[in-house]
Amino acid sequence: GCRFKDVRRNLQKDIEELKNYGTQDIFVLCTRGELLKYRVPNLIDTYQQHGICVHHYPIPDGDAPDIAKCCKILEELRSCLESNRKTIIQCSVTYMHIYLSLTVAACLLLQLSDALAPQQAIDSLRNLRGSGAIQTIK
Repeated sequence: GCRFKDVRRNLQKDIEELKNYGTQDIFVLCTRGELLKYRVPNLIDTYQQHGICVHHYPIPDGDAPDIAKCCKILEELRSCLESNRKTIIQCSVTYMHIYLSLTVAACLLLQLSDALAPQQAIDSLRNLRGSGAIQTIK
């Protein structure tokens, strides 16, 4: 549903696609200010109106969550997955947030598997999202 720079997405169509996929939970890492900037100020409310459980953890673009917030996100993500809920980690359209969502996903993979090394988690996500995934210093 984002409308920013050259991106023109239809919010209703995007939500229908999420619902068709069976999405039950969505972790939104954008701030409300960023949602306003991307011209979807009511995105969280719209998700909820369509029966999607929203876990909002606003992290400013380019920042990283502190350890306590990261642990809380991972705890809720793990709970969703253990309950077999289809779950999405959503970031903004900027590269910094893509890195953030992938970093959270890598942390979750590490939490779920004692045998997985950090580089293996990163490589796995790079195979899915491209070689530029997880590149920020933070």
